[in-house]
Amino acid sequence: MTDSTADLYALAERYYVPVYRPRRIVLDHGRGSRVWDRDGVEYIDFGAGIAVNALGHAHPALLAALHEQAGKLWHTSNVFVSEPPLRLAQALVEASGFAERVFFCNSGAEANEAAIKLARRWASAQGRGPERRTILSFRGSFHGRTLAAVTATAQPKYHEGFEPLPPGFAYSDFNDLAAAKAAMADGSVCAVLVEPVQGEGGVTPATPGFLAGLRELCDRHDALLICDEIQCGMGRTGHLFASHGYGVEPDVVTLAKALGSGFPIGAMLVGARAADTLSFGVHGTTFGGNPLAAAVAGAALKELTSAALMENVSRQADAIRAGLAALHAEFDLFDDVRGAGLMIGAQLRPAHAGRAGDILDACIGQGLLLLQAGPDVLRFVPALNIGDDDIAEGLRRLRRALAGCLASG
Repeated sequence: MTDSTADLYALAERYYVPVYRPRRIVLDHGRGSRVWDRDGVEYIDFGAGIAVNALGHAHPALLAALHEQAGKLWHTSNVFVSEPPLRLAQALVEASGFAERVFFCNSGAEANEAAIKLARRWASAQGRGPERRTILSFRGSFHGRTLAAVTATAQPKYHEGFEPLPPGFAYSDFNDLAAAKAAMADGSVCAVLVEPVQGEGGVTPATPGFLAGLRELCDRHDALLICDEIQCGMGRTGHLFASHGYGVEPDVVTLAKALGSGFPIGAMLVGARAADTLSFGVHGTTFGGNPLAAAVAGAALKELTSAALMENVSRQADAIRAGLAALHAEFDLFDDVRGAGLMIGAQLRPAHAGRAGDILDACIGQGLLLLQAGPDVLRFVPALNIGDDDIAEGLRRLRRALAGCLASG
């Protein structure tokens, strides 16, 4: 007997730890930027698994890499070496322009954990005591859900009930260089952790002067600059690395999401200042950099580095912005449309405050998968290779969703 969608959803309510509130559909399969639920309903995907499926669904090159590697070797542990992670590490170092070494893990949170540990270990090796090993991050940031990463996330709502939090973290205002300068004045900060574009914080880009200023402050105070590019990296902003678009060279970059384009993998890239900090036995992971994940990520990286893909990011970003401008002219809906490349946030006007979730629900009813970044921002992070027809149809479905949602109050 075939279970209904309601039956399957009931399994989620019965067996999952209830930390999520997914929409009441059960997705079944996808191709490109379209997905279908188990009832055969088609959706345009403007969310890409929260900026993960950078090449859409069922990309032929990724499927080929997965199938080939699956028939050879899945896992070895890091007691042994296999070729796919070696090739991926080499490609990432060469593409980065700054990195010398790579640490592979399974997720963005793990990549940030590795970066936090590296920064503390680096400061310790310089003879700096615990009181001078503070990590500075910024309000509105999001760096992951593990205890250290969530402490670095400067949003109190993610901290509540998990106290006592690990010590040694400080917060400053995003895009306020004077505040960062004051926070670093006493020499206690050993590393600055920053997203070039804040994702959960409303899809807010760093200003060019802010990121460049952080680089100068880190040099002045002998601190590491860590760029969290877990959401904004791997082509999302129109540059393979978001920091490339700012002309700023970090000491550490953390990656995940689009790196595997749907297959779980994370990475920490380390430049010359700290490349040899983590020595034998001081950090590790069982599954990180396994040959199956690395093979898929290697195939994805080849696609993500193509000039044609970056041209598509620029063209489709312009198309979405133009579509949002037309929707604003019709509905008087947005205070601001911001972001970089195909990472776009549309800030709702105060008259529509708190309505992002309602709009997303209405989008489901019109066959569109969309995200939010807080209660007041619609977040657009489609696949980087999304086509003209899918953009146009997605915007039409968004218009229908807005018309129905706003008409209902």
